[in-house]
Amino acid sequence: MASPVALFVYNRADNTRKTLQALMANTLASETELYVFSDGGKDEASWQAVREVRTLLHEVETEVARARTLNSITIVERPVNYYLERNIIEGINQVFEQHDTIIVLEDDIVTSPHFLQFMNDAFRIYKDDQRVMHVGGFTRIQETASSSPPVGKLGGGLYFTPFMSGWGWGTWRDRWNGHFLHFQSREEALEGVPAEVLTAIEYDGVFPCLKDLNRRPIPWDICWGLAIRKAGGLCLYPSRTLVRNIGLDGGTHYGHLPRWITRLIQHYEYDRLPYDGPIEVTAQEPAINPSIEAQMKAALTDWGIRYTWLGKIIRRIYKLIKG
Repeated sequence: MASPVALFVYNRADNTRKTLQALMANTLASETELYVFSDGGKDEASWQAVREVRTLLHEVETEVARARTLNSITIVERPVNYYLERNIIEGINQVFEQHDTIIVLEDDIVTSPHFLQFMNDAFRIYKDDQRVMHVGGFTRIQETASSSPPVGKLGGGLYFTPFMSGWGWGTWRDRWNGHFLHFQSREEALEGVPAEVLTAIEYDGVFPCLKDLNRRPIPWDICWGLAIRKAGGLCLYPSRTLVRNIGLDGGTHYGHLPRWITRLIQHYEYDRLPYDGPIEVTAQEPAINPSIEAQMKAALTDWGIRYTWLGKIIRRIYKLIKG
């Protein structure tokens, strides 16, 4: 049986539809159990959007029963607004009550047809290697014909890094249950973590992710990323991305502006079409590669945002005004 998928949705029916369509087009979709965790609304306006999402989910449920595009679909409708962190953490724990592995998607992650195959192969091959704690389908460093040194064999290959990406990912029950903690404070999260590890997590300051520890609630992904670092674990990724995040525009530095304006100012280096071919997962010795880490540092600079000449001018003016 293939690994189950947990999909977390809120109020974006269009994104959810695209995510589900891509998932059901995967080569292992008919063998996959899907659990959908639909968060509740915060007010009447958000509840209206939530109801639109749930209508879509039940339409898909009917389609799955008719055409067997998935092995099964289970819809969990939250009666109130759980917020992202609680919805994801409780949903993962619920799936792990019955399964040994999990693949996690959110409602803006469009997968390639071979994403599920890659994830399931990785789970099987690295099942007993506790050093591998996380498998991701999205890669921030992407192999090209001119990569030097290359990430892997062109059109295939994989690599390891301690960096955790939460865009289409999965793990094993023993890794999650053995290491994940949802920290309640910055002090709790960083207790006993050496300074050099903190520097490595932020890639010498170019990726200031630890500021997320000041948010309430603390995001689940920084907690999982810290857990992997504390355990000395590694994450496995394909050398070509197998997912695309279709919600990036809303997360940019200028997310409150219309999309056509933001695209005059900046673009995401991460916004790539998924590779549509299979990627073979092979048994390799998990280890940190300094070349990979250097490429990761370059990719993570400015959160992957690359500015146009206009965006650079605006940033420079903003910094001068801010002092």
